[in-house]
Amino acid sequence: MYKRILLPTDGSEFAEKAEKHALFLAEVSGAEIIALSVVETGFSIGLPSDDSVYHISEMLRKESEKNLENVEKMKEDENSNVKITFKVEEGAPAKVILEAIKKENIDLVVMGSSGKGRLDRIIMGSVAERVVKASECSVLVVYGD
Repeated sequence: MYKRILLPTDGSEFAEKAEKHALFLAEVSGAEIIALSVVETGFSIGLPSDDSVYHISEMLRKESEKNLENVEKMKEDENSNVKITFKVEEGAPAKVILEAIKKENIDLVVMGSSGKGRLDRIIMGSVAERVVKASECSVLVVYGD
């Protein structure tokens, strides 16, 4: 049924639950997973380009790489043979995820919910909500307990 599953991850507990779902779905459907961690670059808008901004960007990139290492570890812990491609991209998370759906020919997105309250979603919106509204493929949003 699914051939390519996009798994955006930010290292949160909700993302970890989504990782388990994505591994299971890929295992039973024979799909491959594209694990994506997005380095949020919006913080630097309007700031002068200096060493501090560079160091923060590098720190965020390393955190994204660590998030993907956790996906690899979960795969090993589950003794899974699912093929996973790891990607780190920069930009606004929802926009990067939506671009990856098109570029990677994704059939299904499996992502965690931020778990924000209704008021927060109304005021700020959430990445998951934006992806669900604009995605051209199915999106499974995994909520916490």
